[in-house]
Amino acid sequence: MLLTTSIHFLVIVFLGILILVLMLIVAVLLFSFFRYKRSLRVSEWLGMINEKISEVIVYADEKSVPDQNFQAFSGNLIFRNLFLHKLVDAEKKFSGTARDQIKNLFSQYDLQKEAFKKLNQKKAHLIAGGIQELTVMESEEALAKISSFLIHPSPHVYQEAQYAMVNLKGFGGLEFLDTASGIISEWQQLRLLISIPNIPEDSGPAIAGWLSSTNDSVIIFTLKLLRKFQMLAFYPTVIRLMDHSSVAVRIQAVQTLLSLENASTMGYLAEIYPDQPDEVQVEILRVMKISKDQACTGLLKKELSDNIDPGIKVHAAEALFSLGHQEYLRHLAQDESSSEELIQIVKYALQEKVC
Repeated sequence: MLLTTSIHFLVIVFLGILILVLMLIVAVLLFSFFRYKRSLRVSEWLGMINEKISEVIVYADEKSVPDQNFQAFSGNLIFRNLFLHKLVDAEKKFSGTARDQIKNLFSQYDLQKEAFKKLNQKKAHLIAGGIQELTVMESEEALAKISSFLIHPSPHVYQEAQYAMVNLKGFGGLEFLDTASGIISEWQQLRLLISIPNIPEDSGPAIAGWLSSTNDSVIIFTLKLLRKFQMLAFYPTVIRLMDHSSVAVRIQAVQTLLSLENASTMGYLAEIYPDQPDEVQVEILRVMKISKDQACTGLLKKELSDNIDPGIKVHAAEALFSLGHQEYLRHLAQDESSSEELIQIVKYALQEKVC
């Protein structure tokens, strides 16, 4: 009797497991089927969207016949997000009339709603994506909302917000620099610089404030701004930055002094050279090489002969070569009293093979 009960129980357990396995198989098949159907639908929609974008670009001045299928799907949320994504991609690839037509599609189908919805999401990548879409489509109506993300904890979000403000407002969008506490990356600085077409005449107080910021990356970006627009009036302010606590700021200041150069620049750099950190000294030697100012010759010869740092010697030798002192370098290379290290460095500067 006990044996019969055990067999009966095992059969029930086996049937239960079998039914569960069959249910899982059916569920996987159904999931795969619906996923396949969705991929086919998305592929079909992408074809329709690409055709629509191509049509408005190629036949910009002609009235197109309304596509009933396109109109029918244009209210579908997934379709609209695909459409928005493709428009943003296309806008980056075209300019002129074609670009205007793409933006007209954005307005015609009111895709701004989809981009705005992303700004109310919790996930950082969705918010950043919405900001990027509104920026690309130059939606000035979104400025107030986007500005609220300038203090967002996610770097991805606040960097997109910074870029949006500058892209849509030009120089005025740089107001966030007044209170910016996060590091502005090199790539972000480049994006911002490209987005600024001009500097207003009354920008002096704002720029002066950024040059005295406690955020080193704000100062570095502002120095690049001075170089781009050749703002010579800030030359004395840049000189004062050569005493800044940050080596990175000093290096950028040296580059800016070269860009805003006047007759006293190389003499000034030679004067402060001994008191600068090694990295700044290297940068000074580099700009002396570029400037080709003969006033640097004395310092360069001294550094080549007396400095114990081989890297400094190399930069000094290369600068002397750039200044046209090849004969002096050849004399050093042939001088029996010159050390083997010095000879190799000089030959390297003379672009000769070091044996």
